[in-house]
Amino acid sequence: MRIDLHTHSTASDGTDTPAELVRNAAAAGLDVVALTDHDTTRGHAEAAAALAQLPTGLTLVTGAELSCRLDGTPLHMLAYLFDAEEPELLRERELVRDDRVPRAKGMVAKLREIGVPVTWEQVARIAGDGSVGRPHIAEALVELGVVPTVSDAFTSDWLANDGRAYVEKHELDPFDAIRLVKAAGGVTVFAHPLAVKRGQVVPESAIAALAAAGLDGIEADHMDHEPATRARLRGLAADLGLLATGSSDYHGSRKTCVLGEFTTDPEIYGEITRRATGAFPVPGAGGAGA
Repeated sequence: MRIDLHTHSTASDGTDTPAELVRNAAAAGLDVVALTDHDTTRGHAEAAAALAQLPTGLTLVTGAELSCRLDGTPLHMLAYLFDAEEPELLRERELVRDDRVPRAKGMVAKLREIGVPVTWEQVARIAGDGSVGRPHIAEALVELGVVPTVSDAFTSDWLANDGRAYVEKHELDPFDAIRLVKAAGGVTVFAHPLAVKRGQVVPESAIAALAAAGLDGIEADHMDHEPATRARLRGLAADLGLLATGSSDYHGSRKTCVLGEFTTDPEIYGEITRRATGAFPVPGAGGAGA
C-alpha cells in the first residue's frame, strides 16, 4: 500500500481542485490519500464525489492542517478523521480562516514598503476561492521575478517566520488543538516538526509535552527534513510512543514535491484509523478503507 497523508487543494493553497487531486492521486498509484487543506474542510465533499467516479481503488482520508503557535513559534497540526461539524473546533477553524485576509494584506503592505510592487489584487487573483496564505503571496513574488520559485520566498528575506514581510495571524495553541481534535473524534500529527528551513522550530521538549497531552504522532518523512532529521524523528517517536508518518505535503504545481514522494507505513495508517471515531475513511471502488 502507498499512503500519502498530507496534501492540499485549491480549497486552501494547492493548485489542484479537490477532484483533480483525487484523480491525480489515483494516477500516481496511491492507495490512500489524505486531503488536509489549511484550516478548512471545504474540499472534502468535492473530493469524495470525484472518488466515487474513479474506476480504480483509492481511499480518501478527510482532514485539515491546523495553524498553531507555541511560545511565539508557529507550527502546524495535521488533524485526521474528525467530526467537521463539531462546534468548538469549527469555531476555532473559522477564526483562523477569517484572519487570513487581513494577515495577507498586511504582508502585501510590508512587501510594498520594502520596494516590491505586489498588489492585493494580484494575490487575490492567485488565491481564487482558496483560503489565502503565504504560498499565494510567494507565487506573486515569482510572477514579479523577485524570487525564482515559491520555495525561495520562504526565507528571512521575505516570508519565513522571521522574514521581513511576515505577519502573524490568529493561531491555535497546540495543546488546545489536540484537545479539540480529540473531542471531535480525530487524530493529531505534528506536521514537519523540525523543518528548520521554514524558520524557528519548537524544541524536542515541547514535542514531548505535546505527546504527554495526547498528541498521536509526528510527521517524520517530509521533503523539508534531511535524512538525518528523519531518522532522529523516528527515534523520538519511538521514545515518546508516537506514530511516525510520512507524507508529500503536495501542493500541485506550487511546490516541487510530488504525490507519494514520502509515504506512511500501512500499520501506522491502520492505527490512525483505529483511533479515529469522528469520521471514517471514504473508500472508492476496491479502496483500502479502515
